Amino acid sequence: MSRLLLKSCLQVFIAMIAGASVYAQTAFNDNPKNNYRLGGTFNKLEDSLKKQFEEKKLAWPPQSLYIRSFKYDRQLEVWVKNNPNEPYRLFKTYKVCMQSGTMGPKRMEGDYQIPEGFYYINEFNPNSKYHLSLGLNYPNASDRILSDSVRPGGAIYIHGNCVSTGCIAISDLPIEELFIIASRVKANGQDFIPVHVFPVKYDVKKSLQYLAEATIRNQAVQKFAIKLKEAFDYFEERKQLPVILVNKSGEYVIN
Repeated sequence: MSRLLLKSCLQVFIAMIAGASVYAQTAFNDNPKNNYRLGGTFNKLEDSLKKQFEEKKLAWPPQSLYIRSFKYDRQLEVWVKNNPNEPYRLFKTYKVCMQSGTMGPKRMEGDYQIPEGFYYINEFNPNSKYHLSLGLNYPNASDRILSDSVRPGGAIYIHGNCVSTGCIAISDLPIEELFIIASRVKANGQDFIPVHVFPVKYDVKKSLQYLAEATIRNQAVQKFAIKLKEAFDYFEERKQLPVILVNKSGEYVIN
């Protein structure tokens, strides 16, 4: 990477982090209105999660959480670890019960597209009309450059229930479990919980074939999907997250 490109990427990255601080996350336990849940259903669910973690020889609560979702495969994976130097381990894969849109990133309000790209959780909403929801920071630094400048859209969530107009719906019990895990991780100090949304699982032949066929007439979407694959491959090889920057053109730079 040239020094000029690296400088511009770092400038955008720094701006992205600075903007993120404005949208400070609110953990579930930090909201007094939610205490009534902690005494009942959520305590039982946490006991269940502890047992599930024990069965997989994972420490509870985890110190670090990584979420990735795959559109075509309709899966949302939950990865955890307890030491920065150790690899992430898969805790659970939830089924995405409903989604909208097609292959490719979200580029404007009302396109019903689930975004593709690299995000983080910026909101915990226990009062969602879709049971519970975790907000994604769409539009991110890349989206703000490449999406519609006036109406890029927003309010993208991972949530319960089973309806979607651009969100990732995983039904009620899965969102309850994920909500608790994310809350515990947030309380342990992980301010930015990464959520990577891919068009397909690139290591599944059927999925890769579908992506090729669905984007055959759209080179821009193909190019975008290939760039996302770099981050997928990096994680698959190392079980660690790459450093992801955004250049002046809005393109992701994977390191």
